[in-house]
This record gives sequence, C-alpha cells and structure tokens, in this order.
Amino acid sequence: MRIASGRAAGWSAFPRPAMRSHHVCYFDGATLFAGDAAGVRIQPSTAVLPPTPPPDVDVEAWYRTLEEIERHAPERLALIHFGVADDVSRHLTELRERLDVWAGRVKEGLSRRSSSLRPSATCRRRRLRATSARCRSGSRTRALKRYWDTRRASA
Repeated sequence: MRIASGRAAGWSAFPRPAMRSHHVCYFDGATLFAGDAAGVRIQPSTAVLPPTPPPDVDVEAWYRTLEEIERHAPERLALIHFGVADDVSRHLTELRERLDVWAGRVKEGLSRRSSSLRPSATCRRRRLRATSARCRSGSRTRALKRYWDTRRASA
C-alpha cells in the first residue's frame, strides 16, 4: 500500500498516522479535511475530545500530524465528527492539551477509574452527551494503554 501524499484530485494530501497508518488529510487551500486527527466536536459546543479507538493510537504520530495540520494553516477544519470548525488554533490547542492529559494519566498507570479520568464528566459539563459512544473511558484507556505498552516493549 502507498499512502497518498503530494496532490490527490487537485488537493494536497499528507499522511495522518495517529490512529491508522493508512489515513490521510486533504487540504483544498482553505479547508483541511482531517478525519479523526482533528478530534471530536459536536457544535455549537467548543469542547474538543481526542478519539482514541483501539487498537491503533500513536500519540507521537498524532502530535506530528497536528504540527503538519498547523503548517498548512487552514482557515477551517472539516471534522469527521462533526461539522466545520473555524477556530482552528483554539481547536487544535485544546485537542493537544486534552490528549496530553489523557495519555499522561494512562502512562502514569492509573488502574482505577477516577471521576477526573472519565471523559463523561467533561461530556456532561460541555453538553456533549451525543458523543457518549466516543466518551467512554474504557475504550480510550485501552487504546492509550496499548500505545504505552508497545513503546515500553520496544525500548
């Protein structure tokens, strides 16, 4: 398999291996179509959550993808979940900060679920009940735990 990069259908394309190694972003010069790499957001809420579906989450690759998105300087993000975000810088900053917190907590080896770890508290606070399937700490924790376990095993 060859990952699209360069130009595809007249748009620039670049890999975004944060969740799946074969995923790509597309950019038409103004709107960047980022798939899961730009997070989950149910508008009009401004809350951004990092989707971390098992089994393949690569936090370092996700950070590189976010840097690449920022290098393209899009005017807006077309989110696979859900809609278009015009506040690109704020959106990506919140996504990066939340990913830092979630990945850090799992790395520290939290074995019990505390209310501060469960994203459902964030979902309720920001009225994101519609994302409940994406806001379950179990799947998020499993994916991030697998990421850290894999990194430890290869060290």
